[in-house]
Amino acid sequence: MLEIRTDLAIESRELYQETKKEEAPGVEVEKVEEEEYEITRVKVLDERGEESLGKPKGVYITIQVSKLKNADQDLKDKIAQVLAKEIKGLGKNHKNTKTLIIGLGNWNVTPDALGPKVVDRVLVTRQYFVAYKKDEDETVSNVSALSPGVMGLTGIETSEIVKGIVEKTQPDLVIAIDALASRRMDRVSTTIQISDTGINPGSGIGNKRLGLNEEYLGVPVLAIGVPTVVDAATMINDTMDLILDSMKSVAKSGSEFYSTLQQVSNEEKYDLIKEVLEPFTPNLVVTPKEIDLLIDDLSIIIANSLNMALHPGIELEDVNRYIR
Repeated sequence: MLEIRTDLAIESRELYQETKKEEAPGVEVEKVEEEEYEITRVKVLDERGEESLGKPKGVYITIQVSKLKNADQDLKDKIAQVLAKEIKGLGKNHKNTKTLIIGLGNWNVTPDALGPKVVDRVLVTRQYFVAYKKDEDETVSNVSALSPGVMGLTGIETSEIVKGIVEKTQPDLVIAIDALASRRMDRVSTTIQISDTGINPGSGIGNKRLGLNEEYLGVPVLAIGVPTVVDAATMINDTMDLILDSMKSVAKSGSEFYSTLQQVSNEEKYDLIKEVLEPFTPNLVVTPKEIDLLIDDLSIIIANSLNMALHPGIELEDVNRYIR
């Protein structure tokens, strides 16, 4: 069977519905539609939900903004505020929470550079709390940040690096930022997912690494991700579905040609896709040509949202003043 690669819980639910023709058991879904964006909250409640979606038990919040690729400053600011509100709503941080922000990814590869670019733009303050031996402040909280690179650059598992830092600095909360993979091109760079279940570094390009989660690190882990790539086989499969649907709509019902189209199975499509991609690479991914600009915009939006969510004295009018 064709394996659809996606890191989005909303898409895992869609795939289950398409396959089983019913709602996934053990899953609760809530939607909020606004004029410029849509929020979908997928809650995996129990083991049935974990098995249905292939996701750990927890909350997955997806913010979809169709115009985010061409957003003006007002829309960027609005989405930063919405994201900040959703981060606060998960209830993992409070005024005196010590937070460690981890920017996952490879800063040398643009579609994978979201995490490092966010880290470049967040307001870090831990050094002042240490220097002045403070436990709290009215305007800022204790925030540290690091981009540990990828195993191909360091030779060390990212999770091992982060675990060592957590043991040394003892934060109350870890927030991991990473690039993800989607099954649909229209969700690339227009969708932000937040979850309270942690993350697996490298999952966006199909690499399986040791997870960053509460079980491993010993502290709660929030994950914020944006899909920046689409698996080529997935995109081809979806394109073939659209072509077949279009051809079916013009073919006369009952004709031999119509019957032939009806008999094209997922396995046959998969075999064709493998044959087409084999001369290139079985792990080909696709990203927009303007991905460098999109990553810059998204990193500013996420960094601004974190600055507003984590620091009690920072509001919208303050965030864009701090860009390193």
